[in-house]
Amino acid sequence: MADYPVHEYDVLVIGAGGAGLRAAIESSAAGAKTGVVTKSLLGKAHTVMAEGGMAAAMGNVDDRDNWRVHFADTMRGGQYLNNCRMAELHAKEAPARVKELEAWGAIFDRTKDGKILQRNFGGHRYARLAHVGDRTGLEMIRTLQDHGIHQGIEVHAEYTILTLLKDGERVVGAFGYDREKGRFHLFHAKAVVLATGGIGRAFQITSNSWEYTADGQALAYQAGAALLDMEFVQFHPTGMVWPPSVKGILVTESVRGEGGVLRNKDGKRFMFDDIPENYRGQTAKDPDEGWRYTQGDKNALRPPELLTRDHVARCINREVKAGRGSPHGGVFLDIAWIKEKLPNAAEHIKKKLPSMYHQFKQLADLDITKEPMEIGPTTHYMMGGVQVDGDTQMSAVPGLFAAGECAAGLHGANRLGGNSLSDLLVFGKRAGEFAAKFAKENGGGKINPADVDAAAKRAVAPFDRGTAGENPFAVQHELQEMMQKLVGIVRVEQEMQQALSEIPKLQARAARAGIGGNREYNTGWHTALDLDNLLAISEIVAIAGIERKESRGAHFRDDYPAKSDEWGKYNLKITKGPDGRPKVERMLVGPLTDEMKKCIEEQK
Repeated sequence: MADYPVHEYDVLVIGAGGAGLRAAIESSAAGAKTGVVTKSLLGKAHTVMAEGGMAAAMGNVDDRDNWRVHFADTMRGGQYLNNCRMAELHAKEAPARVKELEAWGAIFDRTKDGKILQRNFGGHRYARLAHVGDRTGLEMIRTLQDHGIHQGIEVHAEYTILTLLKDGERVVGAFGYDREKGRFHLFHAKAVVLATGGIGRAFQITSNSWEYTADGQALAYQAGAALLDMEFVQFHPTGMVWPPSVKGILVTESVRGEGGVLRNKDGKRFMFDDIPENYRGQTAKDPDEGWRYTQGDKNALRPPELLTRDHVARCINREVKAGRGSPHGGVFLDIAWIKEKLPNAAEHIKKKLPSMYHQFKQLADLDITKEPMEIGPTTHYMMGGVQVDGDTQMSAVPGLFAAGECAAGLHGANRLGGNSLSDLLVFGKRAGEFAAKFAKENGGGKINPADVDAAAKRAVAPFDRGTAGENPFAVQHELQEMMQKLVGIVRVEQEMQQALSEIPKLQARAARAGIGGNREYNTGWHTALDLDNLLAISEIVAIAGIERKESRGAHFRDDYPAKSDEWGKYNLKITKGPDGRPKVERMLVGPLTDEMKKCIEEQK
């Protein structure tokens, strides 16, 4: 083995978003020597794109709210495929995690009596999202980062992890490189926490930043962990569609939470046309009632624009396909209309939605206080990921933990808006706590030099092929186009099978990817190394999508448009088989306790 720099830790956290930072803080506080590896610069985590708020049943705006309602909302939104223990822990612990963040210096919008203000969001029965304007994710990262630097955590910024290292069955570290100089580094650790986010860069239109190349999911899968619920990819209903340079950038759900409405090209508010039966009793009967709900009227029901994201995205898709879309292939999101209701509407919008006002003004030359926005669905979030224990967040591989978007379980078939930020806090803390505990109870283990040498050889192979090899950017672009077209919002078996037949061809081309130049600042090299993860996970998404022959949550099959009682009993678990191919198993959904059943019955 070459003489690489070696970094020794009790706990190594891969990822520096909300889950990674919260895990590192907890691990360090427990006395474990903790290191953090982040693919980007510290503070640039994709968590900042979660703008609307963090869901926690604090009851500051509506005293009818409590953990039982939040639990029932989360389970209903996830179509009851959730890990019910995780949903219970999340609902119970989220308020304490938000208050903890406040104690660490987070700034929140306030009620008149000084409590943390909470807003409405899709799928939540009551105003539940603690927020600061529409910049909540940024405030979370700022606070966790400021608090974390005082904990003695060592941060390796702009590093990519190529493989996890094992000693027998357990994880003992990781091997990667620094993106600036291109030099390899070895991380020896007693426990590893994956907090790498999602897979959005497998799709052409996405709100996800460039780091989201399925790294955590692929690292865990290759190390022997199971992946769960990989068919469930959430398409956020509202991403920018114009101009082309900003297509897919997120338009926060807060716009609808503050009274924004969806209209087609004819000006029709189309969401009232299609209200699912299981939400009919919780949805406004007319536009006036919907408006009153957004303004805090406890006697009003929520507008249909605040139904779950999967449903809203499909309704938008329906309007576009029927020829009723906006000029650039979306629909209109209108918050400017509230001038009919509020005399100071422009100032109100700028105060409540400052980021959205500036985003559209600067990127699209559009004033959202005067004109509607053009929006359309964008690949946003992965409900599936690494299968973990609900309490400890440990995977099936000893010493390997996962939290946040790269872990599965909490959200089931569809995530409610706002549950992501509180998910990061609740389960980031738990992952850090139990990773530190594992590290204290287990030795460091031994790294196999042959594994390191093999990983280094694979990593530099694109330089051996040179510019005569395949262009890695072209391979990535073709994968993204294919996934968007064949494994997107509306799926059919024939198209997903076509995707499965194309992926091996792309994998063969990726294996021939070549680049010139040297290892410093080489984006072509970075892209070539990302391809293995993107292709492996894209294949698994398609396999799981074909296997689940029903429509549920974010997974909509045009050839199986109904929900199936039989399929409602199972999660899909995927592991790497003895032949190296993905192995799919049906796993019975965990049973509800009597108290959980009562919570759900109370909210029907």
